[in-house]
Amino acid sequence: MHAPAAPLARPWREEAAATASLAGPLILTNVAQSAINATDVVLLGWLGAHELAAASIGVNLYIAFLIFGMGLVMAASPIMAKQLGQRRHSVRETRRTVRQAIWAAATICVPVWAILWHAEPILRLLGQEPHLAKAAAHFIRPLMWGLFPALSYLVLRAFVAALERPTWALAVSVAGVATNALLNYGLIFGAWGLPRLGLFGAGLGSTITQTLMFIGMSIVVTSHRRFRRYHLFGRFWRADWPRYREVWRLGLPIALTLSLEVTVFNAAVFLMGLIGTDSLAAHAIAIQIASLTFMVPLGLSQAATVRVGLAYGRSDNDGITRAGWTAFAMGTAFMTAMAITMYAIPHTLVGLFLDERLPVNKPVIPLVVSFLYVAALFQVFDGAQSVGAGMLRGLQDTKVPMLFAGFGYWVVGMGTAVWLGFGLGWHGIGIWIGLAAGLAIVSVMMLGRWLRRGQLRLTPRPA
Repeated sequence: MHAPAAPLARPWREEAAATASLAGPLILTNVAQSAINATDVVLLGWLGAHELAAASIGVNLYIAFLIFGMGLVMAASPIMAKQLGQRRHSVRETRRTVRQAIWAAATICVPVWAILWHAEPILRLLGQEPHLAKAAAHFIRPLMWGLFPALSYLVLRAFVAALERPTWALAVSVAGVATNALLNYGLIFGAWGLPRLGLFGAGLGSTITQTLMFIGMSIVVTSHRRFRRYHLFGRFWRADWPRYREVWRLGLPIALTLSLEVTVFNAAVFLMGLIGTDSLAAHAIAIQIASLTFMVPLGLSQAATVRVGLAYGRSDNDGITRAGWTAFAMGTAFMTAMAITMYAIPHTLVGLFLDERLPVNKPVIPLVVSFLYVAALFQVFDGAQSVGAGMLRGLQDTKVPMLFAGFGYWVVGMGTAVWLGFGLGWHGIGIWIGLAAGLAIVSVMMLGRWLRRGQLRLTPRPA
């Protein structure tokens, strides 16, 4: 009686297995990347509060440019996926994309280096205390040189992901976490015969780690039999302006989309600071919890780009549908589970960061709990917009989602946050509701565009 359903269900089960197999290592790789930053924060906290504050200011400036560069080179993923979908062993076209994505990374690094070299006057212009701005610049000077190897590593990570072999990137990232911890400890505190360089050592250690990770991935792609046939670094200095322009055409809107999202959260930190120290501390804890759960939909978004892109290259409309909805279902299901967890046990989660017995934490804890209640709703929308963006990138649709991000995050999200937080006097909870509203409208617009992809000619016509 139910036998005919099995052949229909099988492609969906196979897609779910393929997506999970690809997304799992990508998620763990994202966690490893976050662990590198977390390690730096812990070590600098041991160094002192002044050094930690200076490094935090410096990292915020550096991360703004890193996120933009990440978005730019992310264009390599949908381009390669489409090419490999058209021809499974598209060696020359894949090599062209990798080479020009690294060229694009080098291009963006030159002006960024010039800006970051003058970090001290920039930070002072932004209102930072002179002594913190000077210390932050001392940290940024060695850190900024890690931008190019970091972006180049991401290009090679996109390459192995497009070939659905992301475990190698995970292995290199895990090695990077250990290397970064040991190297930065040695250079910050002068351990194991290394010079004690403090903040400068933290920046230098991070740059060396990023360089070693890029070298590690380079060794993998040039020596492993699955990858070496692509000869990724062959004729590396040969210009390929059509592919270079294609990387910028797709990558620039992605970069702006990510920048719009990151800057709205940076602005939320500023607004919290206007409300008070307790609200700022509570926001930092709540956003840290939300950021940890975000690693899963982020990995599923990256997997969706590859899986949708492969089907797009094959002109397989059914495959596009399965790939997109499978990743979307996984992402929203996970974030729904996280939302229920935040709503059910907020005090347990807060206890991981704050000791409830200390009097100094008493005013902060109820604020964190209230933010986590909003974050429960926030989670579902955040997962939906992230995976939805990845689905559309697989169709090489990046310009309109950028406009969605600008409207959703800054017009709806920030407008609602300011109105509720200050106009109606809801303070921190109003800002969080504003952030949730921005994510909600972006997720709805992304999903609406995905549903209309046939009308918008975002999918290939049947052969």
